[in-house]
Amino acid sequence: MTDDALVIFTPSGKRGRVAKGTSVLQAARQLGVDLDSVCGGRGICSKCQVSPGYGEFPKHGVHVGPDALTQINAVEERYDRVRGLKPGRRLGCQACIQGDVVLDVPPESQVHRQVIRKSASERAMDMDPATHAYYVEVAEPNMHEPSGDFQRLADALETQWGIKGLTANLQVMRVLQPVLRKGEWKVTVAVNDDGTGAPPQIVGLWAGLRDAPLYGLAIDLGSTTIAGHLVSLADGRVLASSGLMNPQIRFGEDLMSRVSYAMMNPGGDVEMTRAVRDALGQLAAALVAEAGVDAGAVVEASVVCNPVMHHLLLGIDPVELGQAPFALATGEAQNLAAAEIGLGDLAPAARAYILPLIAGHVGADAAAVALSEAPETRDDLSLIVDVGTNAEILLGNRTRVLACSSPTGPAFEGAQISSGQRAAPGAIERIEIDPVTKEPRFRIIGNDHWSDAPEFGTPTITGICGSGIIEAVAEMRMAGIVDPSGLIGSAEQTGTARCVSTGRTHEYVIHDGSPDGPRITVTQGDIRAIQLAKSALYAGARLLMDEMGVDKVDRVVLAGAFGAHISPKHAMVLGMIPDVVLDHVISAGNAAGTGARMALCARSARRAIEAQVKRIDKIETAIEPRFQEHFVAANAMPHASDPFPELAKVVTLPEVSFNSGGSGDGGGGGGRRRRRG
Repeated sequence: MTDDALVIFTPSGKRGRVAKGTSVLQAARQLGVDLDSVCGGRGICSKCQVSPGYGEFPKHGVHVGPDALTQINAVEERYDRVRGLKPGRRLGCQACIQGDVVLDVPPESQVHRQVIRKSASERAMDMDPATHAYYVEVAEPNMHEPSGDFQRLADALETQWGIKGLTANLQVMRVLQPVLRKGEWKVTVAVNDDGTGAPPQIVGLWAGLRDAPLYGLAIDLGSTTIAGHLVSLADGRVLASSGLMNPQIRFGEDLMSRVSYAMMNPGGDVEMTRAVRDALGQLAAALVAEAGVDAGAVVEASVVCNPVMHHLLLGIDPVELGQAPFALATGEAQNLAAAEIGLGDLAPAARAYILPLIAGHVGADAAAVALSEAPETRDDLSLIVDVGTNAEILLGNRTRVLACSSPTGPAFEGAQISSGQRAAPGAIERIEIDPVTKEPRFRIIGNDHWSDAPEFGTPTITGICGSGIIEAVAEMRMAGIVDPSGLIGSAEQTGTARCVSTGRTHEYVIHDGSPDGPRITVTQGDIRAIQLAKSALYAGARLLMDEMGVDKVDRVVLAGAFGAHISPKHAMVLGMIPDVVLDHVISAGNAAGTGARMALCARSARRAIEAQVKRIDKIETAIEPRFQEHFVAANAMPHASDPFPELAKVVTLPEVSFNSGGSGDGGGGGGRRRRRG
């Protein structure tokens, strides 16, 4: 029996071995994990709360037993009794590590809160929401007319507004009578009519005349982050935006890890469903609080998500999505009670609309991008890329639209990178490397100045996020520090002492960490992780181009946080996207979130995307032999065989080669194919 234990923290992914008996808070500090504490470990402030996970974690290769942490002690019992701990939470300063354990650090326990880079894009909305408010005067009951209050309300809506066949659920029935009497039989009623022919439903009820707008939530449920926008249903304005990490990360960073967790742990799918629904409830509460509106006036929600998130949100076991033929339980749009997906603290009977899925690995998020960008309305050929832990790719014009999903993994978001982290204050997000001196300069989140400027100051530099590592690798290629095959050269080969030997390979030092900060480097393993991710992305795009019978596209649209924070030049130097005129590479912002808002604000948008997903041709990368061919060729930077003439007009890439032939890491385009997820 060893005297130390493996500790894995999520969502940061940081891991290490610590001596048994070490407190969780001490372990976090030893491993550089962002865990808050202000009371000196006395169990008073509660800022060091963590959520331990138990059972099998195939992604991490660890089994967590029930005795991985010490039992709840008197300090925790007292805190729980006086102030309350959420179920399953522990105080990091009190819980001590007894065995291998996976610990999730919730957002409120993080010193540097995650920056959710899915802000709402400016866009004028067509307004035809499914829910409208109606003011009515209802006949009072009397001894001679025995009809119920609901029937008389329904009669008033039919007589005064022409609304027929009205329905209401039990939540509305429970508040109906007191509201009618409080308003002296004059009430404002929110009625949902989704335009499909289903009976209209009462979703909210207020005494008297309510002239304030109704509100809705547009939610982009990603595998890593969840972003939401509170929208006025009067004019489509975004009143508040917020986001949080998807708590399912502790079950696996990528989609297939979560499917595996459900397969290997009985009840694992239920556990993940509960986690994501709780998160949606927290997000809704944060948005309502930020905007300062009445939660009871939030009458609708629209949700976009990938297929695995879709099934887990609905409480459907995603096991079939983990194996060919990747069959969906259903791909149809869903219109259901918001309370069924964790949004129970809104209007009494608020509704939720989940956009349709395109196929087994191309979800409602891709459908929302298609709705937002509408490639089928253009003559030119558009390649639209939305990158997360999975890349959704669309290619099309008026003639035809194709779609595929490509397993890029979490490297683009800073995960599986040696100095990587999520986007948070202190993370390097931009970098430039002088091609002559090989010296870097960088910018961090939370500081508008470059590191070589006096105004930069002496901030805490914590790591490097996704946009930073992408730019770092591209800059290393442009500066001749990395060769086309992805090998980092030695100090002698590159002419800089920042290239340091690490045995058989080398790493490039961006920040030395002195006097007491983290040492931030780009290692050979980091380069490989980025190569694998970008190769999967490029191979998916090339597969669609093959199917379309073209060898170039007219424009590239970068959607999501990826598009908003990565320069087209760096993306093309890496070979993430096909060669195109740089001015024809544009950012669409959070296109999935925009599509969710469009579906929230207009029933016509819902009908449009429901029809369009039936016309989109889906290409399955997992069973296409050409995907592997494209993947291997795309390992080189920018590519082993495809020409990049437009890139060559603006960038001259050094012709260097650091392959001595003696290293297993050498060579050109080799690389394993990533599993889906």
